[in-house]
Amino acid sequence: MVYHDAELELYRTLMDYPERFESGFDIKAIIGAIFAGFVMMPGAIYLSLITGGGLGAAAQWTIVILFTEIARRSFVTLRRQEIFILFYIAGALSTGGAFAGFITDQYFVQSPPAKGLGIANQVPAWAVPGPHSEALLRRTFFHHDWLLPGLVMIFGQIASRLNWFGLGYILFRITADYEKLPFPMAAVSAQGSTALAEASSKDETWRWRTFSIGAMIGLVFSAFYVGIPTITGAIMTKPLQLLPIPWVDLTRNTEAIFPATPTGFVCDLGNIISGFVIPFWSATGGFIMAMSTFILNPWLQRHGHLPSWKPGMDTIQTGFQNWIDFYFALGVGVSIAVALIGGYTMIRVAMEKSAERKVQAAAGQLQKGSFWDVPEGRGDTPKWFWYCMAAFIVSTIGYIVLCRAMVPNFPLLWVVFFGLIYTPLSSYVDARMQGLTGMGVGIPMVKEAAIILSKYRGVDIWFAPIPISAAGGTASSFRVVELVGCKFPDVIKAELTIMPLTIICSLIFWQFIWRLAPIPSAVYPYAQKMWYLGALQRGLWMTATMGHQGLFMRAWNTPRMVAGIGFGCGAYAILASLHLPILLVYGIVNGLGASPHGILPLFAGALISQLYFVPRFGARRWKQYATVLSAGYWCGQGLIGMGTCALAMITKSVSVMPY
Repeated sequence: MVYHDAELELYRTLMDYPERFESGFDIKAIIGAIFAGFVMMPGAIYLSLITGGGLGAAAQWTIVILFTEIARRSFVTLRRQEIFILFYIAGALSTGGAFAGFITDQYFVQSPPAKGLGIANQVPAWAVPGPHSEALLRRTFFHHDWLLPGLVMIFGQIASRLNWFGLGYILFRITADYEKLPFPMAAVSAQGSTALAEASSKDETWRWRTFSIGAMIGLVFSAFYVGIPTITGAIMTKPLQLLPIPWVDLTRNTEAIFPATPTGFVCDLGNIISGFVIPFWSATGGFIMAMSTFILNPWLQRHGHLPSWKPGMDTIQTGFQNWIDFYFALGVGVSIAVALIGGYTMIRVAMEKSAERKVQAAAGQLQKGSFWDVPEGRGDTPKWFWYCMAAFIVSTIGYIVLCRAMVPNFPLLWVVFFGLIYTPLSSYVDARMQGLTGMGVGIPMVKEAAIILSKYRGVDIWFAPIPISAAGGTASSFRVVELVGCKFPDVIKAELTIMPLTIICSLIFWQFIWRLAPIPSAVYPYAQKMWYLGALQRGLWMTATMGHQGLFMRAWNTPRMVAGIGFGCGAYAILASLHLPILLVYGIVNGLGASPHGILPLFAGALISQLYFVPRFGARRWKQYATVLSAGYWCGQGLIGMGTCALAMITKSVSVMPY
């Protein structure tokens, strides 16, 4: 067995298959959902505008530890199934919620890129009110201009859940139950849920001690990184940042040595902690390609391939101009290569498995079983397959009808193809890759290419609800539910609880925060710095259907795209022939042209993990430690983030009142 197979095997064996399945949804889950919606969501929204990261796993672990401590003091034991459902619900309700997209859209239609490219006045009213709408000028959702976009959004919330649950369950049954794929990274996700379950039972194990260490690290660091900017931003015109957010930008300082090369590093300790958890060779591949920009970009600039770069540009300006001049078309090609490699890997492994089954059948060792067999006690039945098939088809047809009504001149065959043919096929490939390697894969830019090839003219198609999605990750999520030993119907109950709360809470808190200050503005450092770049990149695609030579035509280069495909496939062939880890291959092809800002600390964490902790504790034990340590860190950051964001919002809400 070669090394990369051993590493994937390590991740797969972090958790054993459960002996029995139990229900985890009860009154505690409902209380946790309400708490997450009304307490954690505003903090997540506020923090995402300040640091760009939101609360994420921090919110999930904050809720779980709170409920665990309450249970301990009430002489109640929380089972890991109950903790997992709390974790699941908190993850869904500790994000920006349903109205987050509207906030991004309202900025886009008013942004300098949209106005400069002539897009702002062409955005359809069913997507977002126009740039001169009173709803945007007054910064409020309580205006009739938001009625139609709101109805479209609510339909999307319902249809998307039916779609991902239905197709995701079908893929799980095929890849996990029938094909017996290992899903190596699912064990990493499931591992953390047992730490606080043991603490709830008052058994002070290594998991609880490791979690506590991580939480203290998160508390101390986040007090400086998140706490001080959040509090000072509430009482000063500009937040005080002891550690720059989102990164330390050294591009202007190094441009004489490394022209046209974004340089800098992220100060967030969480990147190093994440490096402890992710596969070492994946981080190594990304690091190699990120470092290659220090050689490649200056060479490209000297030979005229990066003509738009000018001295004095910062990281964002440099990165965007390089993206337009060179990396966009090359990146499309490399992404296609990743998809081709994934398909090849899937076919090769499937052929090997088929040959293995034939040998077992000839020897009389093949276990008999049926596709319709369902593990006892899991809560699902063979009929679930057909129910989920119906949910997927009905929701997809709903998307097709709505898209036809919104954009009647766009070719209907493209919409039908995406919904009923492309999405199931691409999701199956993605699910198989996650089941085999723990890493997903998808063909990039498919929707964008179809829109451009259709020769449709207009901006509205870019906002249309085209039924294209990737449900491979959902199959992996079902595998996590299974490893935790939670009954599958609990996921349905959790989703029915989440859906109304995410709409109501998102409306309330985005309205509140939007009224405090324009988004983006100096009050929200990350949004002010990064949203402009997002608007530029978004506008690039839209210029392709505006009937003139826009940014897209300037960025597109077919020979360069073909070169990207050749580079990706060639790199894979060379590294595979040398029997190097498959995760190194994926890291290399995915890291092409990436800036070093976040990759440097991530690789530093992976290097410390591999050179110090793995020899000291052993690979399997250390990965278990690292998973729980990471969970504790995000919990500590969540506590700081929630506390300081609450103070900031209270301070600002008082300051804007007229008395």
